[in-house]
Amino acid sequence: MGNTVCLFGGCIPQSNVGVVEQWGRFQRLAQPGFHFFNPFAGECLAGVLSTRISSLDVRIETKTKDNVFVQLLCSIQYRVIKENADDAFYELQNPKEQIQAYVFDVTRAIVPRMNLDELFEQKGEVAKAVLEELEKVMGEYGYNIEHILMVDIIPDDSVRRAMNEINAAQRMQLASVYKGEAEKILLVKKAEAEAEAKYLGGVGVARQRQAITDGLRENILNFSHKVEGTSAKEVMDLIMITQYFDTIKDLGNSSKNTTVFIPHGPGHVRDIGEQIRNGLMESASAQINV
Repeated sequence: MGNTVCLFGGCIPQSNVGVVEQWGRFQRLAQPGFHFFNPFAGECLAGVLSTRISSLDVRIETKTKDNVFVQLLCSIQYRVIKENADDAFYELQNPKEQIQAYVFDVTRAIVPRMNLDELFEQKGEVAKAVLEELEKVMGEYGYNIEHILMVDIIPDDSVRRAMNEINAAQRMQLASVYKGEAEKILLVKKAEAEAEAKYLGGVGVARQRQAITDGLRENILNFSHKVEGTSAKEVMDLIMITQYFDTIKDLGNSSKNTTVFIPHGPGHVRDIGEQIRNGLMESASAQINV
C-alpha cells in the first residue's frame, strides 16, 4: 500500500490510519496524530490507509432471461475498517479489482434468471444480493461495504425504441377507450335530453289542447245562456267560422312569401265544422271507453 519510511517521527492525517512495522514485521496501527518511531529498534511507518468512504463505479454487460443484452451501472461505496486496517494493507494488492470481480460474478449469476421487465422492477434485489456477497468476502480483508446502488440499466438501443413504441401504443389504446366512453356518455345524455324534451313538449301540447277545449266549452255555455233559442251545434258552427276566417287572415298577413292554395266557400266551411265535431266526438268516445 505504500513505501516503508524509516523516520524518528511522523504525523498521521485525520481519517487515516498508519501501519507500523518492526524489522519488516507488522507491529501496530498508528491513529491520526504525531508518532515517534525508533529506527534503531527497527520501527518504521510502512504505509498509510485512508478510512474515508471510496466509490467504485462498475459497468457490467450481461443478458437477461428473454435474451436481451443490457448494461448495468453499479456504484459501490466502501471503506477500510480501522480495527482491521492491517488486513486491508497486507491481504489485498488491488481491492478495486477484487470488488469488481465479485460484482461481475454475482450480477451475471442473477440477471440471466430475470426478464427485462423483472430486472427493472427488482434492481434493488440485485443490488442487495451483490451487497451480501461483497460484505461476506471483503470483510475478511478489512473492508466494509457501505452501500451498493444500481444506478442505471441500459438495454440495447433497438430494445429501448421497441419498449417506447409499445408504451406509446398502450397509451393510445387507453386513450381510445376513454374517448369512446366519453362519446358514449354524450350520446346517452343527448338521447335522454331529447326524450325529456319530447315528453315536456307533449305535456305542453296536451295542456294547450285542454285549455282550448275548456275555453270553447265555456264560450258555448255562456253564448247559449245569453242568447236564448240557440243550440250548442249552432254556437260551434259560429265559432268554427270565426276561427276559419281568423286563420285566413293570419295567412294573408304572414311576412313569408309563400303561396297557399286552400279550397274556400260556404260549403267548405260546413265541411270543416263537421270534421272538427266528428273528431271531438270520437275523442270523447275513446275517453269513455278507456
